[in-house]
Amino acid sequence: MANENLGLQQARRNKRDEFYTQLPDIEREMRHYRKFFRGKTVYCNCDDPFISAFSEYFTKNFEFLGIKKLITTCYRSQEINLFSRNDSEQAIKLEYEGGATNSLPSSSDMGVSVLNGDGDFRSDECIEIMKEADVVVTNPPFSLFGEFVNLLNAHDKKFIIIGHQNALTYTAVFPLLRANRIWLGYGFKRNMAHFIAPHYEDTASDADHKAGMIRVSGVVWYTNVDHNKRHEEMILVRRYHGNEAAYPRYDNYDAVEVSKTQDIPMDYNGAMGVPITFMTKYNPEQFEIVGATESEGTGASAGLWDKSSRVPQAMVNGAKVYKRIFIRNLNPIESDI
Repeated sequence: MANENLGLQQARRNKRDEFYTQLPDIEREMRHYRKFFRGKTVYCNCDDPFISAFSEYFTKNFEFLGIKKLITTCYRSQEINLFSRNDSEQAIKLEYEGGATNSLPSSSDMGVSVLNGDGDFRSDECIEIMKEADVVVTNPPFSLFGEFVNLLNAHDKKFIIIGHQNALTYTAVFPLLRANRIWLGYGFKRNMAHFIAPHYEDTASDADHKAGMIRVSGVVWYTNVDHNKRHEEMILVRRYHGNEAAYPRYDNYDAVEVSKTQDIPMDYNGAMGVPITFMTKYNPEQFEIVGATESEGTGASAGLWDKSSRVPQAMVNGAKVYKRIFIRNLNPIESDI
């Protein structure tokens, strides 16, 4: 785990977040939203149009998906310039509206212009471009993920973006999660991603290894575009009644501990603390998200926390447990005990 998350930790310290997503990972996720893209203007606002796999995917599949327009911009700095085919120190904007004679459009098929600013997604210039778009699809900087989600939410934008699963409990993300305004996509294989990251030590070891690649565990897709997986019912096989010892109550929260998502009982209607990885199985018709531990923000537990304990992390028999999300089963079966 330490090696797998090395690049993420370094990015947070150094704000060097130019992690380039692989095309197969993008193709694997985007196939679930094919109908949604028809007639849409897609904006990739953290993507160098000359090297971004997002830009490549949408230009290659422009006609197949029925996209109206693709717009791509990225932050331009001297450092990023070292890894780009854009030799200019100026930020650029790519616009493509189809019509290429080959499967992959050439530069002459695309409208490329120079931006006035540096291409930062937070700039007024890029926000005005975003207003034109129907959906934002990109891999935003990990260190700015909360700020990125805040911006999308403020402008009521549809999005399909990459982030770390720990962002589920960010103050910018969790309230949207609880209100069913953001959820997880289909996900990466084995809940990990391999990114091309020129600044970091090569730690990838799988068959899809490439030079300059790092492996990061716990990487997920975040979206507010509906998809079929979100409505798949989780099959519950465990029971609470008659097996209470397997579900201890927290010392400082009015809820029971469920240490593994697969162990969620089918016959319990009270609050349960589950790992954040539960969100890969979350179905809003089956479960209600009640809150999270107070360690993720004041008031996050929606009243489940015993304030007299003064310990915001969930505790069982005096031992702290990792981040927990509190849920309720909306359709518990009636116990036969």
